[in-house]
Amino acid sequence: MKVSSLLERLEYTCCQGSVEQEVSTVEYDSRKVIENSLFICIKGAVVDGHKFVPDVVAKGAKTLVVQDDVEAPQDVTVIKVEDTRYAMAFISAAYFGHPAEQLKTIGITGTKGKTTTTYMVKSILENAGYKVGLIGTIEAIIGDEVIPAANTTPESFVVQKYFRKMVDAGCDCVVMEVSSQGLMLHRTQGFVFDYGIFTNIEPDHIGPNEHRDFAHYLACKSMLLRQCKVGIVNRDDEHFEKIIEGHTCNLETYGFSPEADLRAEDAHMVGGKGYLGISYHVKGLMDFPVEIDIPGKFSIYNSLTAIAICRHFKVSQENIIKALKVARVKGRIEMIKVSDEFTLMIDYAHNAMALESLLTTLREYHPHRLVCLFGCGGNRAKSRRYEMGEVSGRMADLTIITSDNPRFEEPQAIIDDIKTGIAKTNGKYVEICDRKEAIAYAIHHGEPGDIIVLAGKGHEDYQEIKGKKYPMDERVLIAEILKEDQEKDQ
Repeated sequence: MKVSSLLERLEYTCCQGSVEQEVSTVEYDSRKVIENSLFICIKGAVVDGHKFVPDVVAKGAKTLVVQDDVEAPQDVTVIKVEDTRYAMAFISAAYFGHPAEQLKTIGITGTKGKTTTTYMVKSILENAGYKVGLIGTIEAIIGDEVIPAANTTPESFVVQKYFRKMVDAGCDCVVMEVSSQGLMLHRTQGFVFDYGIFTNIEPDHIGPNEHRDFAHYLACKSMLLRQCKVGIVNRDDEHFEKIIEGHTCNLETYGFSPEADLRAEDAHMVGGKGYLGISYHVKGLMDFPVEIDIPGKFSIYNSLTAIAICRHFKVSQENIIKALKVARVKGRIEMIKVSDEFTLMIDYAHNAMALESLLTTLREYHPHRLVCLFGCGGNRAKSRRYEMGEVSGRMADLTIITSDNPRFEEPQAIIDDIKTGIAKTNGKYVEICDRKEAIAYAIHHGEPGDIIVLAGKGHEDYQEIKGKKYPMDERVLIAEILKEDQEKDQ
């Protein structure tokens, strides 16, 4: 492949060499460069790829894509662009043969609801006979291949590589989570989404190496509505007018608002032995009743978003109703049946905002007791521990403080910080450092009508201690506890 083919949709300056130069591979990691590679110099938060020019040239790179001036031998082609991250998205798309043009692409952004909505969409479309690829916080799914995720939205090169694999695997469409960082760093450039979804926005991801303030966070999220053909936006969000400012897509809305194109009406909480759910009626662009086995108002938003997307794929009402009933997301209000007497669930809520939202939702089901088990990660902001302790102390009837990912800190020191937050409330608590013992305590002390939530780990299947990840899946721990209980009873 020639350099000119890779640059066909980009503005650039050829500073030296020839755009007729042949390219063997495209790389942005200097360690992977081989003879005739094109190397893209990415400026990262920690490392600047321009510094590796001598190394990659020594390895045989014959083309450099740069945004700063560099010195290179005369037989090396140097292409200068305004932003190498932006350029990488288009170069990667061309390198993999523009695979997004052979897929229906769905991008979902927002502070909350991205992961759940992504899996709901996949469930509905697959139920209707589509073959769906997925890229998200938990994993990428390509046919039978499941790849654990490192970022919510991978680098643009990886996104395009996944798209290529999806096309080759016979996928019709792809649904992916789009983070504000992904948009800010141009990871979703190089193609236009067929559908861009904006679920909601709240202050989050603000700080060093993220967003300088809420306005910047919102501006980055809103970029999606200028990178899609059809934009689907939550009409109820208080920032709605700001979100849609400058959009270039055909706009549709959903929510409870009478102004929304697709509306939820007549919502009711439902529950049975060991499960919680919600029902409502879809009105507006569609008209039918829905019941889902995931609790809370935000579950209505998530499912309504999924319906708004799948409507464009001509999915029947019957298929939507059936698929929503069985849609599950690992670690997002994931109910695990342990008793007919009380409800136990696993959820990823790992900061105060998420925990408060979750406990508020569960309170609406008027449990006998609301029991919250959680810990906090080591080598992270201590404020999170105080805040989560205070939220759980205030909102739960019993808090079980345990260990999460202590990393290089002592678990007891983290627990003591959480207790400082709880001390601001009148909340009851017990502390059990070993997470399996803590879960066993929660199960063995469950009372009729209780809702017990194991918060913080969610989909994670490991515990990080002193630089090493040890296998630890709460589902496995629960199964072990139940098996051990059974053996004791025999």
